[in-house]
Amino acid sequence: MRSYAKSIALYEKTRKHLAGGVSSNVRYASVPVPLFFARGEGARLYDVDGNVHIDYVLGNGPAILGHAPKTVIEAVAVSLGEGQLFAAQNPRETELAERLCGLLPGAEVVRFTTSGTEAVLMAFRLARAFTGREKILKFEGHYHGWSDQAYISARPPLNEAGPADAPVPVAGSPGMPASVLGDVAVCTWNDLDLLEQTLQRHRGEIAGVIMEPVMVNGGAIPPAPGYLEGVRALCDKHGALFICDEVITGFRVGLRGAQGKFGVKADLSIYAKAVAAGFPLAMVAGRRDIMDTLVDKGVMHGGTYNGNVQSMAASLAALDVLEANDGAVYRDLEARGTELMQGLASLAARHKLPIRVQGMPAIFQTFFTSGPAPRNYRDSAACDRDAMLAFHAALQEEGVRAQQAGKWFLSTAHDRPVIEETLAAADRAMAKLARV
Repeated sequence: MRSYAKSIALYEKTRKHLAGGVSSNVRYASVPVPLFFARGEGARLYDVDGNVHIDYVLGNGPAILGHAPKTVIEAVAVSLGEGQLFAAQNPRETELAERLCGLLPGAEVVRFTTSGTEAVLMAFRLARAFTGREKILKFEGHYHGWSDQAYISARPPLNEAGPADAPVPVAGSPGMPASVLGDVAVCTWNDLDLLEQTLQRHRGEIAGVIMEPVMVNGGAIPPAPGYLEGVRALCDKHGALFICDEVITGFRVGLRGAQGKFGVKADLSIYAKAVAAGFPLAMVAGRRDIMDTLVDKGVMHGGTYNGNVQSMAASLAALDVLEANDGAVYRDLEARGTELMQGLASLAARHKLPIRVQGMPAIFQTFFTSGPAPRNYRDSAACDRDAMLAFHAALQEEGVRAQQAGKWFLSTAHDRPVIEETLAAADRAMAKLARV
C-alpha cells in the first residue's frame, strides 16, 4: 500500500485557513484525502509523499501536451519579463485571434476571457441580446460551469428531475435563487423528437440551445448519428442560437474540436482548457453579427485578466505544436487512446468485470454496467458508481490516476510505454476487484 501521510497532514493543516482545504469542490473526491502534488512532468505527477502517478486527470483536461511542456514553458518564461497586465491590448492577442478564426468552425470573431464559466455567461448574454428572448435550453448531465444561471440539472437526483420526456430544472447548489430556474428549459440529450417538443412548448422564448457536442461531463457519451445536424436544423427552425460548449472537447478531440470532427457549425462556441495547454484562457467564438452586439448594442463584457500576456503566449506556443504537420500529434494521440480503450475493454472481459469503455480516444469514460452503452445522463446515472470508485481507488494504488467520476484524459506525453505500463497496472487493479 502507498503511504499518503504527508498529504493527510497537509490537508488537515490547510483546512484551518482554506475553506474545505481545497480551492475547488471537485477536488474533494480524492482518496484518502485531496492529494498534494509537488510537481508534474510529461504524463506523470509526483506527490509530496514520493508516490508517482501516471496522470489521466491532466488538470481536468487542459494539459493536452502533458505537464510542463517545454515549448509552452519557454514561451511563457520569455513573456514574464515583458509584463502581465496592461489594461490594454498586446500584439499576441491579435495573432492568437487571427489563428483561432482560421482554425475553428464558424469562428468569425473571438473574445477572450479567463474561465469556461465566464465564457458561458458571455454566450448567454450575447444570445439574449441578439434574439431578444430570455430562456436558455440546456440538457440534463451537461455541465456549463458553476454559475447560478448555468449550474442547473447538471447532476440532478433522478427523484427530483421529473419524467424523462419532460425534465424539470433542478438547482445544482444551495444558495442559488429559485428565480433562475424560470430562465432555463431542460431536455434529455440525444433525442431529437423530445427536443422538437420542448422547443414547441417554449415557442418564441428560447434564445439559445447549449450543449456539450460530446456529453463529456455526463460520461463521454457521443452524439447519436445525425443528432448534432438535427439540433442545428431545429435551432434554425425555431430562431434559437445553437451554442456549443467545447470547453473540454475543443483542441482535445481534434484541432478543430468536436464541430470539426462531426461536421457541424454552431452560432456561438465556448473554448477553454486545452486551448492554452494548462494556462488560464477561455473564449467565445462565433458569428460576427452576434459577437458585434458587444459593440453595437453595448452588451457588457469585461475582465481584468482577459488576454493576459502569459496565457496568450502559452496558447500561441501550444498551437505551434498542435498545428504542426496538419495536426499530426492528434493522429498519435488517437492511436494511443484507442490502444488504451481497447486494452481496458479486453482486460475487463478477461477478468469478467462489467466495465464498458466509451468515448473518444483523447477523452473517454469507464462505466460499470451490464446494460447497453449509455446514451444520456439518466443512462449513465444508472451505472454502478460504487464499483467505479473501487476500481479507481485500486488503480491509484497501482500508480494510475484517473478521475473518480470515471473520465480518462490523454495527452501527447502518453506514449506507448506509458500505455503499456497503464494496462499492466489496470490488469492488477482488475484482478483485485475480481477477487472481491
